[in-house]
Amino acid sequence: MGRKEERPGHALEVKIPSLFRCPISLDVMRSPVSLCTGVTYDRASIQRWLESGNTTCPATMLPLPSTDLVPNLTLQRLIHLWSSSAAPAPLVPRRLARDLLHELSSASIAAGDDDPVPPLLKLAEFFSANDVEPIEKNDLVGVGGCTSVLASILVRKDSMLESSVAVARVFALILTSDFIDGCNKKIAIADLVSDIDRSVSALIRVLRDGDSLESQIDAASVLDAIIAASDSEAKVLIAEKEEVVRELIRLIGPSDEEGSTMDRRAVEAGLGCLAGISAAKRARPRMVRAGVVPALARVLRADPAVAPPATARRALRVMEAAAGCAEGRAAICEDGADAATAVVGRMVKVGREGGEAAVAVLWSVCHAFRDRRAVETVAATEGGATKLLLLMQTGCSPAAREMAADLLKIFRVSSNCFLAGYDTNTIHITPF
Repeated sequence: MGRKEERPGHALEVKIPSLFRCPISLDVMRSPVSLCTGVTYDRASIQRWLESGNTTCPATMLPLPSTDLVPNLTLQRLIHLWSSSAAPAPLVPRRLARDLLHELSSASIAAGDDDPVPPLLKLAEFFSANDVEPIEKNDLVGVGGCTSVLASILVRKDSMLESSVAVARVFALILTSDFIDGCNKKIAIADLVSDIDRSVSALIRVLRDGDSLESQIDAASVLDAIIAASDSEAKVLIAEKEEVVRELIRLIGPSDEEGSTMDRRAVEAGLGCLAGISAAKRARPRMVRAGVVPALARVLRADPAVAPPATARRALRVMEAAAGCAEGRAAICEDGADAATAVVGRMVKVGREGGEAAVAVLWSVCHAFRDRRAVETVAATEGGATKLLLLMQTGCSPAAREMAADLLKIFRVSSNCFLAGYDTNTIHITPF
């Protein structure tokens, strides 16, 4: 344990183990996550680093083949044990939280006589409070029956919009928090899907009529968790829900009346749901008819601050799913193949998965189905051939390499493009 020192005019100071400090912020990590390089950072700090367009590990400066963040639960527990023993334990409002649950499950609220919103808002404060230990939050979910009570309020036929908004807020805090264990998140999802039809309908209502963008993001985050836990048939049923795809597309669009500003968190939440739904092939035509292709193109053209590499990668994956149906390919080729141009624009610096998704989209419309509009647009896109060549040299899969080679044939071979007679096994980019 670190040594405590008393200084005149100061509170007790605690020596912090260097292992507990984030290499970027140098503060004690609240949510330690590890990169593929094995280095652990605080989630907020490393996410800012990656969203700024960096593709290397800050500590080692090694390139990152993957930007997945894996929670370092062992280190997180050590930090919690140290913090609880190195400083006076905070007053934990466990009894308050349990009293709130008792109030929410009371007969008067069940009968609609009392308003559930005030205790729901206090419960949201409990889960978002920094001075409440994670073990207390997990205990309330795991053995306290918290999410069962919340789900019962959400699916009530006479539930007011304000109640659904407050419930979605609490569920979003539970399902997106790093401090809630995976097993407890599964309990929350199980309570939601016990009546999946009404749960999804209530969340769609919040998406449509929620009083703020924050409430709509909460609803999308909860819906994303439900979709991720659903099988293909359930995903189709969710997609067939009136308004669900349309509201998700609206969420990833402009958030201001002028139609010029997009919210990064809203885009990420909406794309998460759309990516989950698009995994079901039968849902794709409905998504296309609702306008998903131009919405995705708008995301791909957005400023990197709104659509960082991880977001663009997900948008490309949804676009690839859309290109898997005839309606999607037709939509990609509409309006002068504007969507195809957007795909070319974000083909690189989106990781291997994103680059290969972009190639698959372009190959589908330009080579497999040979749409003239797409071929002419892609061939005229500045730097398109160079991006394909770069992608082929960065360790893409054999299938993606073959598709990229097919796409290269549509470009006019000239001194302003690349050397004729390239070899698909050994490719050299000419200097510009």
